[in-house]
Amino acid sequence: MAETADNLNLLTDLLAKAVKAGAEAADAVYVESTSLAVAQRLGNAEKLERSENTDVGLRVLIGKKQAIVSSSDMTAGALNELAERAVAMAKSVPDDPYCGLADPDQLATDFPDLDMADSYEPDAKTLVEWASRAEDAARAVEGVTNSEGAEAGWGRATVAVAATNGFAQGYSGSHVSLSASVLAGTGTEMERDYDYHGAVYASDLRSPEDIGRTAGEKAVKRLNPRKASTGQVPVIYDPRVSRGLISHLASAINGAAIARNTSFLKDYMGKKVFCDGITIVDDPHRKRGLRSKPFDGEGVANKRRNVIENGVLTTWFLDLRSARQLGLETTGHASRGTGGPPSPSATNLYLEAGDISPEDLMADIKSGFYVTELIGFGLNGLTGDYSRGAAGYWIENSEIAYPVSEITVAGNLKEMYANLVPANDLEFLYGVDAPTVRVDGLTVAGK
Repeated sequence: MAETADNLNLLTDLLAKAVKAGAEAADAVYVESTSLAVAQRLGNAEKLERSENTDVGLRVLIGKKQAIVSSSDMTAGALNELAERAVAMAKSVPDDPYCGLADPDQLATDFPDLDMADSYEPDAKTLVEWASRAEDAARAVEGVTNSEGAEAGWGRATVAVAATNGFAQGYSGSHVSLSASVLAGTGTEMERDYDYHGAVYASDLRSPEDIGRTAGEKAVKRLNPRKASTGQVPVIYDPRVSRGLISHLASAINGAAIARNTSFLKDYMGKKVFCDGITIVDDPHRKRGLRSKPFDGEGVANKRRNVIENGVLTTWFLDLRSARQLGLETTGHASRGTGGPPSPSATNLYLEAGDISPEDLMADIKSGFYVTELIGFGLNGLTGDYSRGAAGYWIENSEIAYPVSEITVAGNLKEMYANLVPANDLEFLYGVDAPTVRVDGLTVAGK
């Protein structure tokens, strides 16, 4: 693409300026993004925002010193000043023994077509129509009495990365989303719920009517909640909250946390973390994946990995710096923006679906808790101790019996992971995804 070539030419020129100014090595990132977002509430427009941003970030290295600067000014004079400032900064900072660019044999050379960019660009009128249809469908559900509104959004980003080690590549990605949030009931007895869907291609987005209707039905279903008794019970996590358990895993196996000795899984490499049969995948090359990319933020080759295979932890998420700290090889998980150095991050991370339905997952539960919403962040990254405010439904005799709220769910992630059982309803909605899961033996604190 001509656009990508122009961006890479700009970065190549910037790298040459940095070397001329005294850099021994350098890399640069170019990000151009456009986004459009609208919001409707009670049939009236509440928000119409469009953003267009162009930024470039330059990292220069002199020995074991590095400095990062960024700018949104792409004129020749501004880029000259950017390079000179970065070199001056690098000369005055302390050494970082682990910084540095990738070796040539670590660089990506194969760039698969990941189908990440939809050519369709909805205009504001279209997004307003989607939001209106979603809110109208939600408000039409019997029992819905008010609305927090509906939002629709679209965005596209172009990324280019170049370095003095010879790497120079770029890619583009798009994203559309639609959500609706409504209230049911009256006075102090009101309950709120929502539905959301996001996709790379607009054609893959669920219909506004479906999203709105589901949001309304969920809100009505939560009316007249009770408090549950305190005790240890099986807990079922709905897919929109089960993904949080996988996000906690991603944080615990982040190479930076391992290098700092701040993870409760720091001694678990090659050991059982989950039960037999559990597989958790990180796949940067998933077609139309919300976090797909053909190479990592340092130009390093990336690939699909079973992070957990048959319950065993097989890898950390490593960029070059954390890999050097740990005496390992990068796993191609570097992520970066224009204003800071690379750091490790997951891509399309998901817990593979199990073999049984959510209904079968609950079939033997006489008394338990089905979680649909989690509140607050109660996780100790050092110990794995877990405590979250929650709401959802009480399970009695294998069935959803009634809504419950003002509950706390507590346990330890090491024990929770060892007892986790997935259902067969995995959908890819967020970039970190999981099916419905069951975790036995958690403490539920209510009345």
